[in-house]
Amino acid sequence: DMAEPIQQLTRNNNPQERQTIPFTLIQRREKLGDLLYEKRQYGKAKWACIKMKEKQYEQSICLGFMKLMRYICEQNSSGLYLGITIPIVTIVHTNESQSEMSESVTVAYYLPEVLQDEPPHPFDSDIIIEEWPSTIVYSR
Repeated sequence: DMAEPIQQLTRNNNPQERQTIPFTLIQRREKLGDLLYEKRQYGKAKWACIKMKEKQYEQSICLGFMKLMRYICEQNSSGLYLGITIPIVTIVHTNESQSEMSESVTVAYYLPEVLQDEPPHPFDSDIIIEEWPSTIVYSR
């Protein structure tokens, strides 16, 4: 099922073609010279998002990522490979009291700068294009 998207990604697996999302570094945490995480602020932008709820948290992330990869690799209204932006963001949802994680996660792909004004529509109705306000993200 993922053979075509993986082949497309492999053909386009040139690190220079990966667009890093523009951000402002707020905080960087290291331990013994190793990066633990960065706290980043991303500006207002459009993201392709999918919310998944599987029995296991990891399964939700994997399935959401695979669906986004299909969108990135031609299953969109442009019919073109959209290019990779990094990082792909995972939003962990919690219960109402925020005391425990839910099985539901959102996996999000920042649309490249050239597509921000007119993003291609996904063929998968589970993928939604959202405009996010300025956002704080923790990245590893």
